[in-house]
Amino acid sequence: MRKFRIIAVLILLWNLVGDAAYLMQATANLDEVARQDPVQAQAFREMPGWAWAAYAVAVTSGTIGAIVLLMRRGWAWALFALSFTAVVIQFGWTFLGFDLLGAKGPSAALFPLLIAGIALASTIYAWRKRQDGTLQ
Repeated sequence: MRKFRIIAVLILLWNLVGDAAYLMQATANLDEVARQDPVQAQAFREMPGWAWAAYAVAVTSGTIGAIVLLMRRGWAWALFALSFTAVVIQFGWTFLGFDLLGAKGPSAALFPLLIAGIALASTIYAWRKRQDGTLQ
């Protein structure tokens, strides 16, 4: 049970970092961002409302999923699955709609792939814990 709690807390902390990143990006002064990273500022400017909404759903459902996981509820996997789906939608726009790879090169995919991988791993972990009876 100790290993479960450690993993669940780490998932929660990861998702809280995602919440903070969303809030900082959604409220960023784009002129200041443009001084540091003009491509990022342009991406934020051009990002459609539905992609921002997907981003918000991704971080919110991931955080709630982590809390529900700590509460040992079996439906935590569904919240993580929603988060993963929203991550795919949001980054779908980033790579296909904005063409971040064309603007920044292949290394720009590394962190988004990590984010998607952790979202998928959280989903699988919660599903397995539900199957083995750890979650009710």
